[in-house]
Amino acid sequence: MGLMHLNTSENGMTHSLKLRSYQKEDAEIICKWLRTEEELYRWSADRFNRYPLTGNDINKNYAPQLAAGRFYPLTAVDERGHVAGHFIIRYPYDDDHSVRFGFVIVDPALRGKGYGKEMLLLGIAYVREHLPATRIDLGVFENNESARRCYEAVGFTAYGTRECVMPIGTWRCTDMEIDLER
Repeated sequence: MGLMHLNTSENGMTHSLKLRSYQKEDAEIICKWLRTEEELYRWSADRFNRYPLTGNDINKNYAPQLAAGRFYPLTAVDERGHVAGHFIIRYPYDDDHSVRFGFVIVDPALRGKGYGKEMLLLGIAYVREHLPATRIDLGVFENNESARRCYEAVGFTAYGTRECVMPIGTWRCTDMEIDLER
């Protein structure tokens, strides 16, 4: 995958992020961003169930999905090449019409500054340009209001809610979607 690039301005600040394919070395950086058990579960739902998480845990989780070929982990880097964020795109069903964003995370030092929005816009552009999907969905826990606002800012709308039983409690999740015009 070639780099996808976007320049945006938010609150008078200009950002310049690029998306690149995830590299195994990114995992250790991502783990450092998961500072509490609650942050781990807001990021991964029940996909890992261990805190603290290690880079090896992430890479072992990703390996079989990468081998299946319908899983695209992406990393956002700034103009200096520093890792600023990460997320995955996967096909949750056998058809090619819908993809799901997951494991969306931004460096805690950059949160609230528009980097998440920029990364998601790059992800939406990636789907439009490289995948046949006409719909993207994702889930966000109700205890993650800033993430929900970020998703809404790039065009995601709620279409359902559900309860998720997590090792640290039962959380409500809002499922959101965006339809891509082709």
